[in-house]
Amino acid sequence: MRAVALGGGHGLQATLTALRRVTTDITAVVTVADDGGSSGRLRRELGLLPPGDLRQALAALADAENGESLWAEVFQHRFGGNGALTGHAVGNLVLAGLFEVLHDPVVALDEARKLLGVSGRVLPMSPEPLEIEAEVTGLVTGLTDDDEPRVIRGQVAVASTPGRVRRIELRTPQRPGGVPVACAEAVDAVLAADVVFLGPGSWFTSVLPHLLVPGLHDALVRTTAVKVLILNLVPQPGETAGFSPERHLDVLFEHAPGLRVDVVIADRASVPDPARLRDAAAELGARALLADVADPNVRGLHDPDALAACVREALGHRSVAGDRDGGESREGPWR
Repeated sequence: MRAVALGGGHGLQATLTALRRVTTDITAVVTVADDGGSSGRLRRELGLLPPGDLRQALAALADAENGESLWAEVFQHRFGGNGALTGHAVGNLVLAGLFEVLHDPVVALDEARKLLGVSGRVLPMSPEPLEIEAEVTGLVTGLTDDDEPRVIRGQVAVASTPGRVRRIELRTPQRPGGVPVACAEAVDAVLAADVVFLGPGSWFTSVLPHLLVPGLHDALVRTTAVKVLILNLVPQPGETAGFSPERHLDVLFEHAPGLRVDVVIADRASVPDPARLRDAAAELGARALLADVADPNVRGLHDPDALAACVREALGHRSVAGDRDGGESREGPWR
């Protein structure tokens, strides 16, 4: 089964760790708009893609595939102290070096996965660093819809805003006024996939940005892959505070009205009104699958085994790709 997972940060890590229990053919497509921490420093100083989310995806695949991987541990290690290296992750520096030496982020990431012994692939959603621009209300008088919208820029600012994010757009700071360009290999992976996953993760800064890169958006609309949306376990302060599960779907539809999905996976305990979620999923052409996928020991994290079982259940009801484009039906290997 050819699986593609789109996202960033810890949400994408959760999906990749679960998917490795289902298939070995995985491509991660990762956001490139981070402007904080070690990634932000390297981005500003060197003009490169922010490497942090890419590093986390590589490490997640290495851990899931090889168990305790020394190189995965080294990649995730952050320097302490109070010097120039303080706070930098080793993997961020390695990726930055590969980006500069090889002059091609895709080639660089392929070399990094060889170093880590990863069979899956990690790709950027765009070959250039992007900037998130958000329309936010409630910055002055609180979380109301009556305020004049204000614009804030940058992933960290959007993720931590005390206001309410209404919608986002992507900017190309290295080409002011330009249209975000999709990574060609990421587009090909989506079009060739048997199943594509969106979420979980920071909704406005990790999930929705993929839908705002025109080439990637078009591929997600055109692909014959089964499309699965995984909802977060808890609302995120600063981005989705007060959001119901169905509100997440509404926001996705507002940003990509042409997109349809097949399955929406949600944790049973995180859905106060299952009927409303099912109705909202139906608006996207999907069925809602509620299951116990939360880690019982860590709030806000998915349990990889439970999520993998839920993915198998979701896909076990569907044939893959071939029966949707007139070709021969191919039952997926999860059966």
